[in-house]
Amino acid sequence: FHKAETKNEPEFCKALGKLGDVYVNDAFGTAHRAHASTAGVTGFIPESAIGYLIRKELQFLGGAVTNPARPFTAILGGAKVSDKIKVIYKLLNKVQTLIIGGGMACTFLKAQGYKIGASLLEEDSLDFAKELIQKAEEKGVKLLLPVDAVIADSFDKSASTCSVSVEEGAPDGWLILDIGPKSAETFCDSVRKSGTVLWNGPMGVFEMEAFAQGTFAIAQCLAEVTDKGVVTIIGGGDSAAAIQQFGLSERITHVSTGGGASLEFLEGKELPGVSAIQQSK
Repeated sequence: FHKAETKNEPEFCKALGKLGDVYVNDAFGTAHRAHASTAGVTGFIPESAIGYLIRKELQFLGGAVTNPARPFTAILGGAKVSDKIKVIYKLLNKVQTLIIGGGMACTFLKAQGYKIGASLLEEDSLDFAKELIQKAEEKGVKLLLPVDAVIADSFDKSASTCSVSVEEGAPDGWLILDIGPKSAETFCDSVRKSGTVLWNGPMGVFEMEAFAQGTFAIAQCLAEVTDKGVVTIIGGGDSAAAIQQFGLSERITHVSTGGGASLEFLEGKELPGVSAIQQSK
């Protein structure tokens, strides 16, 4: 990028504004960035508006947090708890069920005293995990964590693998790389009872076939309940890539095009690319 673009420099914004009479932003994936071409230019052009894609994104993501068909279930996965702390807090006040899988579940399992071997662990998030478990109980939110896992002796597609219960745990040196079949079925049972499902983050290392079954099970389940009228929303990023990989995108109510933008919107943050247009009116 041009330095003036990322710094949102007024002179550069003014130069962009001279290039046209109407500005339309339809790039939701960059709407969380306060750059010259996503925000600053709106102050130097006669007319500006959001496009149909952004309007659709705001409609579905906004509807999920303000007026969802209930029961409302959120499924969160991916690698890091720290990336999703703010959105977890926000969703805890909205959902009836919160499902946590993926690498981030390892921190929660460790917080409960289970053995996770050499799995991904965020030491700094252990206290948050313990606090969340307690808060969910206080708020009457059903918190579902993995009850079993697929473990491997190395992070490799040809690694030795097996399924273990979380009580049995992962031996020293082994890695938790996917949720197990019992976890997938438990999670899907909850999804089938939902009116709205929001999913952000895979259940395992879906890029490797040996660790893709958990993510595929959730994706397949979401497609099935969508056919029955449940509102299903994929929050962009790796979840969107997974649903695309499995060929199920067309069977989901809405697949967001924004990874970081989706998360920030769900956190309740203002998106500069949207607010700049609203303020220019």
